[in-house]
Amino acid sequence: MHSAARPSSPTDARTPPPRPPTASNLLGLDYRAEAVRMGPPAIPIIDAHCHVGGHGAVRIFDEARRAYGVDRVYSMTPLQQAQSVRDVMGDAVRFIAVPNWSDKDRGHAFRQGYLDHIQEFHDRFGSRMLKIWASPRFRELLPDGATDLWEIDAPWRVKACELGEKLGMMYMVHVADPDTWFATRYRDASKYGTKRHQYTALERMLDRFGAPWIGAHMGGWPEDLDFLDGLLDRHPNLHLDTSATKWMIRELSRHPRQRLIDFLTRWHGRILFGSDIVAQDDHLQPAKATTSPMADLADSPQSAFDLYASRYWALRTMWESAHSAPANIADPDLMMANPANHTAMSPAHLEGRSLPRELLESLYAGAARSVVERWNGDHP
Repeated sequence: MHSAARPSSPTDARTPPPRPPTASNLLGLDYRAEAVRMGPPAIPIIDAHCHVGGHGAVRIFDEARRAYGVDRVYSMTPLQQAQSVRDVMGDAVRFIAVPNWSDKDRGHAFRQGYLDHIQEFHDRFGSRMLKIWASPRFRELLPDGATDLWEIDAPWRVKACELGEKLGMMYMVHVADPDTWFATRYRDASKYGTKRHQYTALERMLDRFGAPWIGAHMGGWPEDLDFLDGLLDRHPNLHLDTSATKWMIRELSRHPRQRLIDFLTRWHGRILFGSDIVAQDDHLQPAKATTSPMADLADSPQSAFDLYASRYWALRTMWESAHSAPANIADPDLMMANPANHTAMSPAHLEGRSLPRELLESLYAGAARSVVERWNGDHP
């Protein structure tokens, strides 16, 4: 892929009419046609970070990931949906153990309930990775002084990692959120802590548990590659994934290309591709009977396909091409940080990085094979 595909201009009566813009398709792209135009990636992609669920949505996601050259995904699927997802995707999916987010008793879900889930994910589905979600938002979800859970090294987090250690599992961690959130939603540092504070407990856990760790969303700080350099240098068991597509497009497009390439070169083999795509059956229905997070991002099979495919289009365009233009997806963080100049439909700028093939191959699959798949026993 030498340059990002753009929608064609009408040339004759057979050209379909332009699609109206949506948050997942501001450019009116036909994502199926765009996948063909892009062609296969430099190497089949391993998506180390996504959330695939449902009975119908999984089939739509499966079409999208195949179209964009994604060979295997590591999914944080609800335990009760894991078998139906495996029935559709077979060997193309592996499961990362996660708590039961639908449990109304969140205190139980993240304490003993999570230990039970880790064991069942391991025993039934062969899971070899567990997720520690430690966003500052956790203080909103469990606000009643849940100090045994808030920090990454809080007692129940340690118990989860100890069980994972016993079962031979590795770890994924969500440690922080975008700088835009700390400038707005998390301005009260007495409640949420500073962004730098989020990493104090993480570094203690990286020292305590020697199995591989994956820091989700570029370790939570794609805005600061210098900080990530230090974190990776201090902890050789830490790896990062590039998930959270809107966040990555916005922030990784801002760095000088050579600085980003130098970073990826230095940490070759420790940066994994991830999308953070969430696929759920709520995306197929126009009338939402639930209040599940992100249910309103799509409302039909076609808009669900656009939602899932849009993330792969954007990420491949950023990594492979010299494209330089507004992104294909809306980024509400822009309005959060600067409401006077942005709306909920404003896109970030997408700056193609045109990675050398060696870095692409490592990012797309090589790092995941040497870390996750080797730990899983899928790669020698």
